[in-house]
Amino acid sequence: MKRVTVRITGIVQGVGFRPFVYRVARGLGLTGWVRNDPAGVAIEAQGEAGRLELLFSALEHEAPPLAVIGSLTTESIPLVSGEDGFLILASGTGGATAEIAPDGNVCADCLAEMYDPSDRRYRYPFINCTNCGPRYSIITGIPYDRPLTTMAPFALCQACRAEYENPLDRRFHAQPVACPVCGPALSLVDNSGVPEPGDPVAATVNLLKQGKIVAIKGVGGYHLAVDAGNSAALMELRLRKRRPDKPFAVMVRDIASAREAARLDQLEERLLAAPERPIVLVRRRESGVAPEVAPGSNYLGIMLPATPLQHLLLDGFGAPLVMTSGNRSSEPVAFDDDEAFHALSGIADYFLANNRAIQTRVDDSVIRVFRGNPLFIRRSRGYAPRAIRLAASQPPVLAVGAELKGACCLTREDQAFMSQHIGDLRNVETVAALADTADHLQRLLEIRPVAVAHDLHPDYLSTRFAQEQTGLPLVPVQHHHGHMVSCMAENRLTGQAIGVVFDGTGYGPDGTVWGGEFLVGGPDGFRRMGSFGQALLPGGDAAVNEPYRMAISWLYEARGSAAFELPADRFPFLHTPERPLLRQMIERRFNSPPTSSCGRLFDAVSALIGLRSAVSYEGQAAIELEAMAEGVAADNGYPWEIATADDRLEIDWRPLFVALVADIFAGVAQGIMARRFHSSIAQASVAVCRRLRDETGENAVVLSGGVFQNRMLTEELATLLGANGFAVFTHRLVPPNDGGLALGQAVIAGRKWR
Repeated sequence: MKRVTVRITGIVQGVGFRPFVYRVARGLGLTGWVRNDPAGVAIEAQGEAGRLELLFSALEHEAPPLAVIGSLTTESIPLVSGEDGFLILASGTGGATAEIAPDGNVCADCLAEMYDPSDRRYRYPFINCTNCGPRYSIITGIPYDRPLTTMAPFALCQACRAEYENPLDRRFHAQPVACPVCGPALSLVDNSGVPEPGDPVAATVNLLKQGKIVAIKGVGGYHLAVDAGNSAALMELRLRKRRPDKPFAVMVRDIASAREAARLDQLEERLLAAPERPIVLVRRRESGVAPEVAPGSNYLGIMLPATPLQHLLLDGFGAPLVMTSGNRSSEPVAFDDDEAFHALSGIADYFLANNRAIQTRVDDSVIRVFRGNPLFIRRSRGYAPRAIRLAASQPPVLAVGAELKGACCLTREDQAFMSQHIGDLRNVETVAALADTADHLQRLLEIRPVAVAHDLHPDYLSTRFAQEQTGLPLVPVQHHHGHMVSCMAENRLTGQAIGVVFDGTGYGPDGTVWGGEFLVGGPDGFRRMGSFGQALLPGGDAAVNEPYRMAISWLYEARGSAAFELPADRFPFLHTPERPLLRQMIERRFNSPPTSSCGRLFDAVSALIGLRSAVSYEGQAAIELEAMAEGVAADNGYPWEIATADDRLEIDWRPLFVALVADIFAGVAQGIMARRFHSSIAQASVAVCRRLRDETGENAVVLSGGVFQNRMLTEELATLLGANGFAVFTHRLVPPNDGGLALGQAVIAGRKWR
């Protein structure tokens, strides 16, 4: 006989962990107790040693689906005599450090009940249990009990209360538990607020079949839904939402339906069916999904239904639905009912709403597979606010990211809590969402930061938000240093590394726009030891939206004034009405800041080969350039040179543009030119890394920045680096884009503060 105490941290509260332990322990004939404590779950168990080993095995391998064990420690303690059975005790008190569970998809048991005509929750769109359903989006405070959730207004009926109070029931202490008698209900109204008669689900299905656009309230906010096979309805949605080209996400009924629309590997199927239910970017097939869903892309963003309501809608509709974020262009996803009606009434024809409030807006997560691992494009619902384990403990810090793909980060000891995706911080609505998110996380996690980290750029709204946090010291962090340390932090790298950081824009300490950088350093500091050669940004930010400006700029770098003599039939962007003004800007270096941006280099090549002269969303030219290059065999690429400038290595891309112009005159296919360009970037980058290794002795390379969402470039570069003996580290837990930046900012600030 033995007695042990077990302490478990991680996401183990509000996910059915105590009743799981209770059932396993009783089944094994053990005595003792389990309870929640401020750090997670505490257990004392007594019985034969072999049975205790079976308990430990169950804890490790059979935990509830929403549980995530961070640590599990055991210690032998003296036996207790006269103990009667195994109990669930009242929660312990003290400073809370337990983690918060993200929202989870509806489980198979609940779905079986929902489809059972004899069950009292038959076709009930809010069915849930301890193994599934909303969590983070409905929590209003701690501890996580029903009165501190948005379910507080719904008093439990007698039948639901009996389930809620029974430790052997699947709904024991499931805070969102409800049924048609006592729980939330649906409502369907048109965009004038007039209620629609009949069953809201059946009526919504009929409206979608008619090509109508319906705003549907989900767990963390509204979606805009439309028939994914109806080209006219899709174009109408694009027109109303002012989203002419950016791909929409598609929801399909099941894995079989996903296979009809896309080519899936095992990991992609596993990610689609996981409790987090992310959008997964997968290679598209010819199918009933209209081309207007993702124009110019070889990929579809596919997801499976996550909520009971979504299952009911997909079952009734019988075909894929577009489910895109319910927001106006550049605004965060709408989640408050009045706000949603105001923001979306000019877009949606109808609103399928409900009377369960959302406390925290949480958009969908987006993932693609890279080298056998998931790579986040957007980390949000299902994953936020899971902790990322750091290599060392540090002071509590709030980091607020940069401008694009906003997300904040809070640290506590050796944990970093990344918020959900907030949006691009370019307007007061998104900054207000950042403020609400940061405040809510601080209250839920009981973290009081001692400093605030922000981007070095003085004009970002996130910087201004940080400056408004009165009484807290500010730690400005250079943009690409933050990216580099973000990748180091999630890989738990200490010391120094070579950081290859490629993105669109980052404010450099020298006053120029960085974006193609080779850094050496770590959390304590960095040296800029290499970069891309610079070109001018004619018109500043206007060049981001009009890539042809960068094509002109790079042609001028390569050919001088002779660039403007290239013929109009091959280079039409050189002969627009803006040509004289752009030429003056470049030649006089007026309103044309220099940049080493990798993203702008992609833009220049895309425009030069005739692919994309203007964009309607960030990264569009680069995404379409990658799509054009896919399926083309790699070759030696275009020429480039490495020079020394300002005590750093600099890749001179002028030979590349000379060769590109020659290929255009020779009539080389766009796909071949796009593929050669990708190879050139990878090969030149490896050459710089080799030079830096020779100089510094550093052999670890981290790849970060938004350009590393490009699967082709990342795979080719990582493969070449590995072949050259480098230890290569990429992102897996946070996005390589600015959505993961706050993690690096927080770690840098923590080191500086300490």
